Amino acid sequence: MCNTQALQRKLPIWLGVGGTPASFVRAGSLGLPLMVAIIGGDTARFRPLVDLYREAGRRAGFSRDQLKVGLHSPGYVAQTYEQAIADYYPGYAELWTKLGKERGWPPVTRSQFNALIAPEGVLVVGGPEQVAEKLVRHSEALGGVDRFTFQMDNAGLSHQQLLQSIELIGTKVIPHIKHLV
Repeated sequence: MCNTQALQRKLPIWLGVGGTPASFVRAGSLGLPLMVAIIGGDTARFRPLVDLYREAGRRAGFSRDQLKVGLHSPGYVAQTYEQAIADYYPGYAELWTKLGKERGWPPVTRSQFNALIAPEGVLVVGGPEQVAEKLVRHSEALGGVDRFTFQMDNAGLSHQQLLQSIELIGTKVIPHIKHLV
């Protein structure tokens, strides 16, 4: 018989939400860390929902320290801004145009993509400095973010490109964020 025991008292569950006020309130009422999935538009438009989460958590007796906020967005880091765009855009446009056909959306255009990679846009695509600065802006827009997760495998990138991006996140993006905050 195997005797197994959990390594920690509380499992590290992050409750993923997409945009309904009720889902944010539910997460706050339960005191669960919140993972906001944003795949398009402007991150700041989610601030009222994050505020709802924090208020629901406060009313349920949870402290601000217990109410963690995470942000999940598509992204990719390359050595330079130009290289990141060149690597990411073709696969991104192909995937989202295909999804659009299934869901009734128009094909992705370069101008839409440019808006999404702009400083206030949700896509976190660029060189290490641009990505670090954007993550800090996203955190400020949401009133503080404790965790950020990238979805990098949605643009047809090679395994080597993904590994290089992960390395850049660890060696350049994170140190730059620490320097900025």
